[in-house]
Amino acid sequence: MKCPFCGSPDTQVVDSRVSDEGDAVRRRRRCNVCDKRFTTYETADVRMPQVVKQNGQRTEFDRDKIRISFQRALHKRPVSTQLMDEAIARIIQKVLSIGDREILSRQIGEMVMTELAKLDKVAYIRFASVYRSFSDVDDFRDAIREVTRKE
Repeated sequence: MKCPFCGSPDTQVVDSRVSDEGDAVRRRRRCNVCDKRFTTYETADVRMPQVVKQNGQRTEFDRDKIRISFQRALHKRPVSTQLMDEAIARIIQKVLSIGDREILSRQIGEMVMTELAKLDKVAYIRFASVYRSFSDVDDFRDAIREVTRKE
């Protein structure tokens, strides 16, 4: 690690600690040339895949879009924020575990529907009605049958 004060590459680690959150390593370093100390942080560099939309357009993966979808579907439903956060974390973990550089938006939508079905049946129907573009009552009836079969 190059010293930010004198630019020397001759530095040594004096102390290392895991951050309170456990997602980074904090290192205190000392420059062997100018004897100044500085702190560095080491974190994992995890790249989320590009999302390929139905029209073929590619966009960055956005966790906030998933969160907003959950919030809209779960609006005024008796589901805790903690349960919602855990479901979102499972989706992100699944996306990462696929290991591809791209993922279809359709796959993410299906993951959201699966998690919503576990959390709240009404939220699942709300999301499905928008996601699958329900056009009439029969579409709702089919979705309700589908969600009651999963019990």
